[in-house]
Amino acid sequence: MSDFQLAQRLATLPPYLFAAIDKAKEEVRAKGMDIISLGIGDPDLPTPDFIIDALNAAARKPANHQYPSYIGLRSFRQSVADWYKRRFGVVLDPDTEVVSLIGSKEGIAHFPLAFVNPGDVALIATPNYPVYGVTTEFVGGIPMYLPLTDENNFLPDLDAIDNDTWKKAKLIYINYPNNPTAATAPRSFYEKLIEKAKEFGVIVVHDAAYTEIYFDEANKPLSILEIPGGKDVAIEFHSLSKTYNMTGWRIGMAVGNASLVKGLAKIKEQMDSGIFQAVQEAGMVALDQGDQFCDGLRAIYKERRDVVIEALKKTGISCRVPDASFYIWSKVPGGLSSQDFVTKLLKQTGVVTTPGNGFGAPGEGYFRISLTVDTDRLKEAVLRISQL
Repeated sequence: MSDFQLAQRLATLPPYLFAAIDKAKEEVRAKGMDIISLGIGDPDLPTPDFIIDALNAAARKPANHQYPSYIGLRSFRQSVADWYKRRFGVVLDPDTEVVSLIGSKEGIAHFPLAFVNPGDVALIATPNYPVYGVTTEFVGGIPMYLPLTDENNFLPDLDAIDNDTWKKAKLIYINYPNNPTAATAPRSFYEKLIEKAKEFGVIVVHDAAYTEIYFDEANKPLSILEIPGGKDVAIEFHSLSKTYNMTGWRIGMAVGNASLVKGLAKIKEQMDSGIFQAVQEAGMVALDQGDQFCDGLRAIYKERRDVVIEALKKTGISCRVPDASFYIWSKVPGGLSSQDFVTKLLKQTGVVTTPGNGFGAPGEGYFRISLTVDTDRLKEAVLRISQL
């Protein structure tokens, strides 16, 4: 059987972080060890019944069995606009400022195809979701990484970027609440970013998938679009995955500047055939009726967060107390590298975590814990970590 050579863009690609973790996890499981997986951010809780019931009803409609619109049902886009108005006070035109996505990852991955030419610079705040840099390189763009550090509250130092770099940049990727650091961004950061983007004509790409996992009603995460001028420069990617425990359903949305949404929609027109309409109808129910469910979900994650923070403190492991997301960004103990620590932890205790350097060089010295198992398993996991 012939062994065909991969395209150069794949030949130089490092292993996808979470795929590598899954492989290592299966190797340990094969040895009979009990695995507690705190690696990938995949909610353990089921999709609520009211959404499943909506899918069941919608799936029986023959009209939903045909090709869907690549930009999404008008009614789904209206539900997105209504939700943004209710949650953020942002007014969106569902016809020009909203496009449906097969999960936010799909949209983020396709976006550079619409706006990045070979040689264009993409500024990427890092540690970061790996897709930003990979897809930039796929289209011939040049990633330029902006370090996120504890000293700067895991916000990129916009003033440290010189004017020449701003002039070269085509776009800048940000992600708040942040994966993996769990940091949130204040209004003042968005205001300065919008000012810089306007001054230099830079597109702001905001990955906002975790805005609904927060723990303080007085400090809800912001949409960049609610900041004056945000819609002039930004496109925001969102998802139903984390908000409603719908990771496997693959449904999300991109909203914001009409020309940016239109460019992404043109790519999607060529690259996919849209989301199964029954899933979109279920998504409408989630957006329209899911606020009370989200309140309960946040309470569960807050309890889990507090359990892990308290347990880590007792072990002497340093970590930030997150205001949002379901991640704990912790410092590696004992002078080990991030990779050595998580490998040792997995092989000796069966606890899966994610090495910080897998998200970018500034993540070295950290590891990420996902709060995506129940409280008792989290307690057991931290106990095992303390005994390493």
